[in-house]
Amino acid sequence: MTRLIDHARAGHWPSGEAADAVRLDYEARYRRRILLTSAYGAEMLLDLPKAVPMSGGDGLRSDTGVWVTVEAADEPVVDIRAETPEKLARLAWHLGNRHLATQIGDGWLRIRPDHVIEAMLEGLGAVVHRLDAPFQPEGGAYGDHGHQPHDHHHHPHDAAHGHAHSHEHSHDH
Repeated sequence: MTRLIDHARAGHWPSGEAADAVRLDYEARYRRRILLTSAYGAEMLLDLPKAVPMSGGDGLRSDTGVWVTVEAADEPVVDIRAETPEKLARLAWHLGNRHLATQIGDGWLRIRPDHVIEAMLEGLGAVVHRLDAPFQPEGGAYGDHGHQPHDHHHHPHDAAHGHAHSHEHSHDH
């Protein structure tokens, strides 16, 4: 069985030499070790030294030197739109305030489905639309490329995490 032992960011590997591809959803793109089936039906073992956040276009090198392309798979997501750029920015602030992984597009935001968050956004005037599409959220200020091993957007506001969210309240993790 082919072992995929090395990861390279898009643009930092010879993508023209890719012999195959693996299509992975958001969660599967942050793994260290998992059995995968390639686009051509080959079983491959992802066997990295540590979990790394992968994006569509990244490359995985096998133990025999063959390169495989990482593709972002379609998965259930929610697209969010607003009447104006200012209203969309306000919605983005609310998502960031809740530490939600969010993809930013030209005039839209994308999150993973969450009926509580969707209702909140609609209450703020957003138009939300569920669909199946790739999900590649922003990486954040610390270069994690959009992945957190455990998203935690439903934390209670009295949990301790050490920063103020607005003039109205603060809480700690």
